[in-house]
Amino acid sequence: MKTELVDVSETRKNLSVEIPSDVVDAEIARVASRYGKTVKLPGFRPGKVPARVVRQRFKGQILHDVAHALIDRAVGEALVEKGVEPVDSPDIRDVKLAEGHSLTFTAEFDVVPPFDPGDLSTIEVRRSTVAVEDEAVRQALERLRERAARFEPVEGGIVEPGHTIIVDLERQALAHGAPTGEPERHERATIELGAKANPPGFDDEVAGLAVGGTRDFTVRYPDDYAVRELAGTSARFRVTVHEIRRRVVPALDDEFAKDLGEFESLEALTARVRDDLEAEAREASDRQLRADVLKKLAERVPFPVPASLIDREVDRRVEDFAHRLMEQRIDPRQTNIDWAAFREGQRAPATDAVAGAIVLDEIARRDEVRVTDAEIDQELARLAERAGRTPAAVRAHFQQEGTLGRLAAGIRREKTVAHVLSRVRIIEA
Repeated sequence: MKTELVDVSETRKNLSVEIPSDVVDAEIARVASRYGKTVKLPGFRPGKVPARVVRQRFKGQILHDVAHALIDRAVGEALVEKGVEPVDSPDIRDVKLAEGHSLTFTAEFDVVPPFDPGDLSTIEVRRSTVAVEDEAVRQALERLRERAARFEPVEGGIVEPGHTIIVDLERQALAHGAPTGEPERHERATIELGAKANPPGFDDEVAGLAVGGTRDFTVRYPDDYAVRELAGTSARFRVTVHEIRRRVVPALDDEFAKDLGEFESLEALTARVRDDLEAEAREASDRQLRADVLKKLAERVPFPVPASLIDREVDRRVEDFAHRLMEQRIDPRQTNIDWAAFREGQRAPATDAVAGAIVLDEIARRDEVRVTDAEIDQELARLAERAGRTPAAVRAHFQQEGTLGRLAAGIRREKTVAHVLSRVRIIEA
């Protein structure tokens, strides 16, 4: 087998391969023989189809199988021989295969050349001081009060701003003042006066109604209304009030703290809120510190980041965003998102992320950061607890998917981050 490795760039390689004709013909004979034992053709007993007929009838499939087997094997042997490791599956091109001739092809792929990540102690980053203002604590307590609000019935009163009402509602679309289509009917619908979703003028029309009262009125949606389907249209409403409720927010006192279940006083609740806010601030500070360190590491990559790694990271980010939309019951295909522009917007941060990962992997090799079996078992146990499964079942899943090595690589990368953070110069700001 003849091979030639050409450097297209620092990170892009082109491998030319020629497999001798005798090897090609031997593989064709082997594959054709396998076909001859299994194919069924009219006029021939199973396993007795002549080799000439098999090669003629199944030429395309045979050559496809031959190319697949020989190319995979040849690429693997050539990469070992040349001492290079692709970051992704090679792109196979220019395949030429015919019986009695050599098999030739080229394989293009990206690599990450070795480099020196440099002295980690020369990296200097600032970590913001964790400080929680009294106003932040007050706002957090107010949010707790708002979440604990309850609704009380308004006896013998009328609908006023801020009330929540239970109504039977009928909505009839209008065209040039005349009804069009079937009316929409909702029984015992809950409507909060002042809500942004209420039609324009709706709150004013129902204000003053008592329980049992009914009112008919017409609403016109402005031309610049946020819901485009309704902009510039009109609708007739009939509303019958069944209940009027008033939202009551509890007082911020010891009783409120006790009602939350685990605090003896407002002072204890306030202390817990402050502790939680400080913990969140520390986590945010640590995340920013990590991001700043990774950005400085990314700057130490002395060559262009391989395009295949950037594309893979962009794909991952797009898929992750689409998955988050689906978790919110939003169909990504039905949004107005310009996905091409979104992908392009992810390219710069994806490049930084990949560059940071490249440096981390090089530091792990240089400084011999390794992952133990115990650490893998610990991570599997953590994932199992979160998923409500056994560690053995989670391990079996990773092994079946062939991603246990990826899990170990992730653990090693996190260990490397901790290793880097222990050596950089951190200035408390």
